[in-house]
Amino acid sequence: MVLSHPEILLHNNPAELGARQCVRKRDVSLQARTTEGIGAWDTFQTLVGTANKLGVNMYQYFHDCITQTNMLPSFAQLIEDRANALPLSASWSHVP
Repeated sequence: MVLSHPEILLHNNPAELGARQCVRKRDVSLQARTTEGIGAWDTFQTLVGTANKLGVNMYQYFHDCITQTNMLPSFAQLIEDRANALPLSASWSHVP
């Protein structure tokens, strides 16, 4: 895959660092008490991490979602816009 797509990083350090940060935070906070709490914690941490990577203010994003004002674009739209702006090779257009 990397040979066909030279724009792919040869390492996954950003993903590993994100996972490490979540695990460290979980260890420091002494875990969640229920299965639902673990799911909520993981979801929240993922949303915060995505917001940070996209440069979105998480408080504004949550406010926009809760009040349903739709003033901010969705994460999906922001990610799609970023992906479309990347200088990817033509071979990506053939990926199923």
